[in-house]
Amino acid sequence: MIIKPELVKKIKEYFNLNIYETKVWLSLLSKGVASAREVAEISGVPRSRTYDVLESLEKRGFAIVKVGKPVKYISVKPTEIIEKMKSNTMQDANERVKSLASLKETQEYVELEQLHNTGVSPIKSQDIAGSLKGRSNVLSKLRDLLDNSKDEVLICTTVSDFEDKARIIASALDRLHKNNVKLKVALSGEPERVKKISNKFNLKAKYLDSNARFFIADKKEALFIITPESSEEEMGVWFNSPFFTNSMSGILEHSIKNALNANGNGNGK
Repeated sequence: MIIKPELVKKIKEYFNLNIYETKVWLSLLSKGVASAREVAEISGVPRSRTYDVLESLEKRGFAIVKVGKPVKYISVKPTEIIEKMKSNTMQDANERVKSLASLKETQEYVELEQLHNTGVSPIKSQDIAGSLKGRSNVLSKLRDLLDNSKDEVLICTTVSDFEDKARIIASALDRLHKNNVKLKVALSGEPERVKKISNKFNLKAKYLDSNARFFIADKKEALFIITPESSEEEMGVWFNSPFFTNSMSGILEHSIKNALNANGNGNGK
């Protein structure tokens, strides 16, 4: 049996195997039950290495040793392996989350905070700005910005963008309401969708005819999305500048007032 190089490459990536493990496993699958010699002949892997590879695959659950002599190996169904890998991945992720959650209680975390504060303290606040590339990084900074807000959060974005990000920041919005943090929201898009979001998240969102997308916390920090919604990769710019963000807050609030005066209400044209 000739194993296609393209298949070997893909299976190696999907199942996190090395090249020898991949070839040996595929060869074993093609036979169902086989000895190390038979596997070596099919896979092209040196026989001296095949024994070690089969033992490794057995430990990882890709193969089972058949009772009897000579020693042979039985291939495990791919579906069983996938389910096992899913279970292990979830378990590893949960353990990692628990580990990260308890990190704040350690002395190492205290030292990390001290290092950060030492590095930031000499810097003027208006000099702190950074670019964010990729949706996950943008969402992470947005979540951090909302979680650390104490008095006021100002959101200006499109209906579609808010709906998309609300799935990620819903818990942050709940916290803002519970802590009585003032929340001002201006959305562009279909007026009916603006009303729907207002009711769903208890936001009293206002309609604003603008494609701008930015988030401001306590008139000190701001996150601007600088790519169109149609972009394949989202990018943002984060500022920690009270002067700049306070100015932007004033501009947006003025725009909302003008829109309300022109439209006669806050949720439609």
